[in-house]
Amino acid sequence: MLTTAQRATVVPPGPPSTPRLELAEERTNVSVLDGGWWPRSTDPVAELPGLVVALTARYGPIHRLMLNADAWDTRVRRLAVPDGVVRIGWFDTLNPAVVVATTGRGVQIDLLVVPPTTGEADAKAMMAAAADPGNRLRAAAILNPA
Repeated sequence: MLTTAQRATVVPPGPPSTPRLELAEERTNVSVLDGGWWPRSTDPVAELPGLVVALTARYGPIHRLMLNADAWDTRVRRLAVPDGVVRIGWFDTLNPAVVVATTGRGVQIDLLVVPPTTGEADAKAMMAAAADPGNRLRAAAILNPA
């Protein structure tokens, strides 16, 4: 793992992948999460551009992502995406099972991050739970049901 964040804008080597993502039909004041995302790896350069493209299509331009510093293979501070550059903040205190995106209008989108090694049936169920507008469970409770 890279211990210091790269300061230059990183340009992914290929087009963004299609993310495995499920979003709530509408945002509510009741739900804790706005949806679930199941990345294929822990490589932010490979995974984040597709997520940003999908979120931009739904919520408008994404300006910033916040991620757990220890949950990803490398740390980049700025990532080129088709519509511009997204700034990325890395936090030791952010739950590794959550990614937070913010739009230029200040809308905050909180997503469950399903570990890449999760089986397909479980991952789909977890993403559906996170996207349920009536969901009141936090990420840890969805990933580790009692």
